[in-house]
Amino acid sequence: MKVVRDVEYLILGAGPAGIQLGYYLARDKRDYLILDKGADAGSSFAVYPKHRKLISINKVYSGETEPELKLRHDWNSLLTDDYALWFADYDKQYFPHPDNMCRYLSDFVRHYQLAVQYDTNVVRVSKVANGYQLTTQNGDVFNCRNLIVGTGVGKPHVPDIPGIELVTQYADVSTELEHFADKSVLVIGKGNSGFETADHLIPAARLIHICSPTPLKLAWKTHFVGNLRAVNNNFLDTYQLKSQNAVLDANILAIEKRGDKLAVTFRYHQADEEEVLTYDEVICCTGFGLESSIFDDSCKPKMVINNRFPEQTSEWESVNNDNMFFIGTVTQMRDYKKANSGFIHGFRYNVKALNTILAKRNHGDAIPAKTVALNADILARQMLSDINSSGALWQQTNFMCGYYAVNGNNEVDCYMDIPKDYVMEKLAANNGRYFVVTLAFGDTVSDPFDVTRPAGHEVDKADTSNFLHPVIEQYIDGEKVSEHHVIENLFGVWDLEKEHFLPLSAYLAVSMSLLTQCDEQPQLAEC
Repeated sequence: MKVVRDVEYLILGAGPAGIQLGYYLARDKRDYLILDKGADAGSSFAVYPKHRKLISINKVYSGETEPELKLRHDWNSLLTDDYALWFADYDKQYFPHPDNMCRYLSDFVRHYQLAVQYDTNVVRVSKVANGYQLTTQNGDVFNCRNLIVGTGVGKPHVPDIPGIELVTQYADVSTELEHFADKSVLVIGKGNSGFETADHLIPAARLIHICSPTPLKLAWKTHFVGNLRAVNNNFLDTYQLKSQNAVLDANILAIEKRGDKLAVTFRYHQADEEEVLTYDEVICCTGFGLESSIFDDSCKPKMVINNRFPEQTSEWESVNNDNMFFIGTVTQMRDYKKANSGFIHGFRYNVKALNTILAKRNHGDAIPAKTVALNADILARQMLSDINSSGALWQQTNFMCGYYAVNGNNEVDCYMDIPKDYVMEKLAANNGRYFVVTLAFGDTVSDPFDVTRPAGHEVDKADTSNFLHPVIEQYIDGEKVSEHHVIENLFGVWDLEKEHFLPLSAYLAVSMSLLTQCDEQPQLAEC
């Protein structure tokens, strides 16, 4: 074995997350290297999704000119300081082709001259005295102080069902319609990969069933983009209009081979009964997880959520391995099925925040902040300005936040685009007076297209806003003492004097009066 390089930051994976962090480490002149087993950047996009359409939206013509506002509707571009490269220059389709993501990422690496070593297959990761040691298939060795894992989710999640070895995995499914001509097909899994597969088969298969134990969840109802998206839900028409297809809520008890068919035993949720149905083919579309086999026993990360994702702290650090961090889609462990950390438009902000955290933690750099006077009007205008210009708060709802800490000089230090959990656990631990600002949706309703909304002038009913809107929380000595909602706005801009600014300023004036009440515990107030 030979040591190829000792490096401070070693990033595993040249996908969007690894490249995004590489950009910031290069900008900040850190000692870093990205390793990838593929021949070029973003190699997973050359394979997935199988049916070659991304569900990350690519709104080329948003009417916005400010980068952070453009990024609210561009879910594919990476963050930079100059925005010399936009994904929209590579694909004009609203749902783009993954091959164009490969081209974009490859050009991004070249344009910013990132340190990437391709064709490097790491087969073992071990913990050593000063960090981690990585060994490649060729026997080369890399040592690093900080290991950042951005390898994505390459291991299929296979449910524990007797006979599951008889089915076809999503990774192996044929995309040739002729293969399914006049066949009956069962798709296991009600996520986007399951419906993407079923939609593709509609013209060929004579019968298609989609099954999982839990009812279908639609993204336009839950506001979680990982639930079924409209672009993949044509299958629902064929079910409701009785075109031989169906969606089943059932546990699969067993799969057996019977001649040239597969017999599947179901236990239905809506009816207390079992039934056996036969299919020509069964396809498993139940998601993926982190491939953790490369980690030896000295540093195998603790896994959660059906053993799919590594458990992480609020700094995206492994809970059982110091200085092992995670980036990319596996960071959804922190906001599972709530925010967007599983997708580029979410985790790009996580990566930027992680770079800030590492700069503070390892290099003593202060987290960037603005300072304003402890004045209700001034702070209200600052908060609204920050909300209206942030892409992170927009994409990472109720996960990324603005942190407004009252300092000892009767001023407020304003920090933006930081994980709320990190603020509460780390930054605010020694600060007794602060505000946290997020964007959040209201309560889930049965029909999001039939909602009674507060009128623009009904600011006293802002807390009933169902759509995305700002929420300001006040904390004193770690306890939330009040909360203010800024009424929702059709255009997602909160800059109106009467509807937005004046109610917020009035709330902050009352909140600041609490700060002067020394040694007195305020009561929770809903404002």
